[in-house]
Amino acid sequence: MILLNMEMISFVIPCYRSEKTIGIVVEEIEKLMSQHDPFTYEVVLVNDCSPDNVWDVIREMGKKDKRIKGICLAKNFGQHSALMAGYKVCKGDYIVTLDDDGQTPVEETFKLMDKLFEGYDVVYARYEERKDNLFRKLGTAMNNLMLQILSGKPKELHLTSFFVARKFIIEEICRYEHSYPYIWGLILRTTRNIANQMIRHNERKEGKSGYTLIKLLSLWMNGFTAFSVIPLRIVSYMGMFLTVCGFFGIIFTVVNKLLHPSIQAGYSALMTVQLIIGGMLMISNGLMGEYIGRIYMGINAAPQYVTKEKVNLEEDPDA
Repeated sequence: MILLNMEMISFVIPCYRSEKTIGIVVEEIEKLMSQHDPFTYEVVLVNDCSPDNVWDVIREMGKKDKRIKGICLAKNFGQHSALMAGYKVCKGDYIVTLDDDGQTPVEETFKLMDKLFEGYDVVYARYEERKDNLFRKLGTAMNNLMLQILSGKPKELHLTSFFVARKFIIEEICRYEHSYPYIWGLILRTTRNIANQMIRHNERKEGKSGYTLIKLLSLWMNGFTAFSVIPLRIVSYMGMFLTVCGFFGIIFTVVNKLLHPSIQAGYSALMTVQLIIGGMLMISNGLMGEYIGRIYMGINAAPQYVTKEKVNLEEDPDA
């Protein structure tokens, strides 16, 4: 690793239901950085309106150490909006994003940094063995597949919540001012100079994941419609395919009736076709409605997040 004099690393962590774990994660960061003197650091903790007392924990840590900065959001805006709030105040030359539950191993951070110094813009952790439950593993796999189809993500590249990025990448991401930010999509549209670094994955220290089925579906829909019109094209192709099938079906029905006059008209077949076409119309209308709704929200300047309170950031006019 080439150590440059007094460069800063910003650790950005969205916090939700982590009052018992976030202190442990910050302690691990402090221990790690004490072993890497050429770097200074800051820790930006974003409370995504957590129902527990994590904000009280953040405030207490901020009183003891000015390098620990806190942002409290007015309501639950979601992980990606919370990350945007943290990115817009961090000052580091390198920005490390990780989880608040201790599953992302802080002590492996400089493995990602070493890989970054090989010339990459972003380096994502890739886990030797994921310690998530089956539900989260499925969600991650679906998300990677969706990005591969819609954003051109290389098949061999795996995206996770633990990654390090250079400052100019985060600055470009922060230029995105619309509602519903999708960090992975923003990174992929900014650079393709991305790599993976294999590391281990920790067991969750406390509690369970804050991602419910509804939240995962919302995240997928966000990624599905955020930066691509491919979903609309897929619906168009499916519509054309069904039209062609219907055309050949009509020809088959007419020819079959001429050859076999005794055959009765099929009510069940007709209903099946109607159900297929009706379902496709509802899907396409819903998809177009999602795009139109996002346009509407953008026109009305719906915020990515609303900051309620800050810790160790009040003196900064840009924060």
